[in-house]
Amino acid sequence: NKNISSTAPKQKMAIGDNAHRQLSQFQEEEWLFTSALFAVCLQGFSISQFAKLGQERKSAEVCPQSDSASPSRRPKSVYTPLEQQVIDLKQRHQDVLLAIECGYKYRFFGEDAEIAAKILSISCYSDHNFMTCCIPTHRLFVHVRRLVAHGYKVGVVKQTETSAIKASGSNKNALFTRELSALFTKSTLVGEDVNPVCRFEDIQQSCDDIGMDPPHSFLLCISENWDKQHKQLTVGLVAVQPSTGDVLLDSFYDSSSRSELETRVLKINPVEIIVPSDLSELTLKLPQADDRARLETRDRALFEFATAMDTVTKFYTQSQDKGTNSHSLSSVAAFESPVICCLGPLIQYLKEFSLERVLRSQCSFQRLLSNSEGMTLGAATLRNLEILRNSTDGAMKGSLLWVLDHTRTAFGRRLMRKWVSQPLMDPQSISDRLDAVQEALESDSVTLTSLKSLLWHLPDLERGICSIYHRKCSTQEFYLVTSALSKLGLRMEALLPAIQSQVTSPLLRSLLLDTPDLLTPAHHVVKVLSENAARLGNKTELFSDLSDFPLLQKRKEQIQEVLNEIQDHIHEVRVVLKNPSLCYKTVSGQEFLIEVKHSQLSSVPHDWQLSTIVRYHSPFLVAHYKKLQQLREQLQLDCQGAWISFLDAFGEHYHTIKRAISHLATMDCLFSLAEVAKQGNFCRPVVRSGEQQIMIRDGRHPIIDLLMGEQNQYVPNDTKLQGDGRRVMIITGPNMGGKSSYIRQVALICIMAQMGSYVPASEAQLGLLDGIYTRMGASDSIYSGRSTFMQELSEASDIIFHATERSMVILDELGRGTSTHDGMAIAYATLEYFITQVKSFTLFVTHYLLLSELERLHPQHVFNCHMAFLLNEPDVAHADSKCMQSFITFLYQLIGGAAERSYGLNVARLADIPDSILQRAAHKARELENKVHNKRYDNHWHSCSFLMPHRKPCNSLEKSHQKATPASKTV
Repeated sequence: NKNISSTAPKQKMAIGDNAHRQLSQFQEEEWLFTSALFAVCLQGFSISQFAKLGQERKSAEVCPQSDSASPSRRPKSVYTPLEQQVIDLKQRHQDVLLAIECGYKYRFFGEDAEIAAKILSISCYSDHNFMTCCIPTHRLFVHVRRLVAHGYKVGVVKQTETSAIKASGSNKNALFTRELSALFTKSTLVGEDVNPVCRFEDIQQSCDDIGMDPPHSFLLCISENWDKQHKQLTVGLVAVQPSTGDVLLDSFYDSSSRSELETRVLKINPVEIIVPSDLSELTLKLPQADDRARLETRDRALFEFATAMDTVTKFYTQSQDKGTNSHSLSSVAAFESPVICCLGPLIQYLKEFSLERVLRSQCSFQRLLSNSEGMTLGAATLRNLEILRNSTDGAMKGSLLWVLDHTRTAFGRRLMRKWVSQPLMDPQSISDRLDAVQEALESDSVTLTSLKSLLWHLPDLERGICSIYHRKCSTQEFYLVTSALSKLGLRMEALLPAIQSQVTSPLLRSLLLDTPDLLTPAHHVVKVLSENAARLGNKTELFSDLSDFPLLQKRKEQIQEVLNEIQDHIHEVRVVLKNPSLCYKTVSGQEFLIEVKHSQLSSVPHDWQLSTIVRYHSPFLVAHYKKLQQLREQLQLDCQGAWISFLDAFGEHYHTIKRAISHLATMDCLFSLAEVAKQGNFCRPVVRSGEQQIMIRDGRHPIIDLLMGEQNQYVPNDTKLQGDGRRVMIITGPNMGGKSSYIRQVALICIMAQMGSYVPASEAQLGLLDGIYTRMGASDSIYSGRSTFMQELSEASDIIFHATERSMVILDELGRGTSTHDGMAIAYATLEYFITQVKSFTLFVTHYLLLSELERLHPQHVFNCHMAFLLNEPDVAHADSKCMQSFITFLYQLIGGAAERSYGLNVARLADIPDSILQRAAHKARELENKVHNKRYDNHWHSCSFLMPHRKPCNSLEKSHQKATPASKTV
């Protein structure tokens, strides 16, 4: 832009102040880029180093030391204004990667730039004093999510001033002020800067680039207290999911193995964990072992009861939210002290993200584990039975959750995970779920089919409504969520007559009848908003009715008044230029330009400002356009304030709508269980609280059965256990015969029945179990300092102390981690303890054949069984003294009686062990068997001679014993 004349007064300068205001933010960038070509690059320093040396280096000179010939040489400042601003921001947020808004992009500086460039695969270059890299503004949400996924805390710094308002202020020549506007970690991805649901087109085009939220994104806070007098460790925890508003809490005693804490961590599956700085090493190892969770360490003083209680008291007494009062404080203050010690630091942490609002209502708090409400499934059980993820690669496929989760919505998927990990204990609740599943499975009603179709393609309403409650959602997200809720409510309301006449299940009926009324608040807000403006994110045109927003109405009237004056001015311009058809032009965003032909240049007044070669602004337009820009920017600020107030008002309906979404999630889970039952040919179990029994006919393993597909090759098995009868099974048989699959099958069927699902069997009659405890597999825990055998016995010890006569206990090959005699002795004594003392349902898998004699000692409660097989075992040797190998055909059928041997050499052959080793092993096996046989014979002979000293051993006794031995191979 040029001036008409270099001697023109100041008011005649170029295109006008507005153009300079629009370009000011870009000139900052251009200036910094140009200076990079000439400045000395100090590449060995990071932002933190600059921040630390700030004032010392500020007076230093980059140029060589001046001599006497140039005494008046002025020193050069080390930092540019933007760099100094960056240093100030970094000093306040030292543990945060800062993405700083600079015009049309976000920039990282120093170490932040090097980290971001490496993770985001973008170039990093030196710019004056700092290394820097940048990302475009419209891709901010993609890159922030990538950085957060790598465990970093990311801050978004935005310009807090607008160009037109700044140009009219006293600091118009100063740098744009910038402040931290948002902060994100793995558990706090809430807000329009990172929420992809607000960008419809971007999501369709680049969904692969986005690190989508996991089903659960809990933030977990842990505290512990060691009671020296009673030598007890008390652990408290509070888990909050800011994106959905769920809050879980618990307080419990734990042992040195931290098994109770491990169980809760597995069920919560947190993505971020807050711990005190003095947390014990044993407890700290648990969150450190999972590198998927981000660990945040806080000052131990925050976890002290007095400090935490003070934080909690101030939080609930100073709240301005409706519904938060002294009743909320009294309810929260009644929590156990370990819970309070977690809640205080959690409140302070969430305040940094402006997400503390979810903690204000006590109705959001839920107990994590309650023995009266749910079956106990420990950490070992969740792992060994592969309930939430498989044990091979930790993925969901191959788990029980994978089998049962056919939900259509994100919020239904989260609820299904909770159902699977916390089966019910209340017979009525189980029966209600089974009735609902049965009706969804067997009913031919078009109404239920229509309801299922309504759940398809719904956005994540639970997270959306919580984002609204936090006042962090965009207009796009708000309209997407509220319009979906409104349409869903209207369609369900239209189905009410059919629901009342056709649906009979009490649970399903209550859910369907209550939901439309709960969704009523969504109808009004949709009518208030302009759909096009909401989808475009235009807050100035968002509200179709401004009667509730007098300030916006006044601001728009002021803008329209200025526009009218500008439009009236065109008549004067036409007279001056003698062009009755002249109209304003808009070029490159510059409005109200007067375009003049070259032939008319002589008629242009000298005080007009040249825009381009032939476009001008009159003094009147300069003044009014400046005023118009200021009013428009002020309107943007007023609209933002009105938007926050609007979200606040709608947030009063948060708990009502959240309850409706909970109903929808329950329906989604019930429809999912019905679909699974139909596809898998499952049966409805009979669950009784008054009977202790497990009666299963033709039971199948739900996971293996599905993995095998439609081949229908899985061999079903029966199970019959009675609390007052035979309740202990000792299962033997060859390796790979199906023993572990069978015991897992029984446990999984019991879990499915108590969560209200159909089960893979032709018939099932089950009593209520208060818990399932497992000890399976062989794995050490080096990180915790435990050997394989120590880990094995620690798990067995936990089972011994927690199992009851209403529990199911599964012990797979207990005692194999040590010598044969020690292992056998431990297995024998442990099993006998469960038979005589605990009296629980017990499935005991072993290769110690000596344990089968417990059936003889306790015939009323114990019975032996094994997995059937076909054996081809030659009893002759080749001429070269090589023993022939045994060949096993697995039948996978459970039959009565103990197996004679384990046939481990057959598994070695299947594993492609070389034949030479197999032949040698077979020969050695025969040798050891003969040695054991001879030792037993000698012991038997000596005992006979001791009992009958008047008789001598004779050949007939030897012959009779030799005849009896081959027929009796079971010890």
